Amino acid sequence: MDSGALGMALFIFTEVMLFAGFISAFAIVKSSAPLGAWPPPDQPRLPIERTAFNTLLLLLSGVAMYWAGRKHKQGGATAANPFMAAALALGVAFVGLQGMEWRALLGQGLTLTSSQMGSFFFVIIGTHAVHAIIAVLTLALTWRSMNSGRLTPNGFSAMRLFWYFVVLVWPLLYWQVYL
Repeated sequence: MDSGALGMALFIFTEVMLFAGFISAFAIVKSSAPLGAWPPPDQPRLPIERTAFNTLLLLLSGVAMYWAGRKHKQGGATAANPFMAAALALGVAFVGLQGMEWRALLGQGLTLTSSQMGSFFFVIIGTHAVHAIIAVLTLALTWRSMNSGRLTPNGFSAMRLFWYFVVLVWPLLYWQVYL
């Protein structure tokens, strides 16, 4: 394993532990709520269907990244370029649509201080949002490096691992927080 991928794998391991702690705390609080009282009745309902669509976009981005990696190994940057562009576009769409969702939820009264639900939502989903934004920016820089011929195999491997982490942790968060 190259040094870039190893370093990213170690970083991802710590981030998995962070999300595991968040989800564990959330599950404990949610299970201690009176039957039928979660989410709190005075809080808005999370947009399950719209977020399912956003989840699909992010998963498709992961598939595009997989094909970018395969094409990059087979034919270099030119072969991988359309798949990297698709992964980037789908990632940007996910981040943008999630941002619109946040804005709507804030307008409906769900805030960091409105309830335990709001606190957990914005901490857990917000932490993922920070990761997703950084991953999209990293993907854009990697794509630019690929197009200019300066992309190193180590850089590409590290970026792909981080992107896969962002893509694959999301369905778990969606399942735990939204459903």
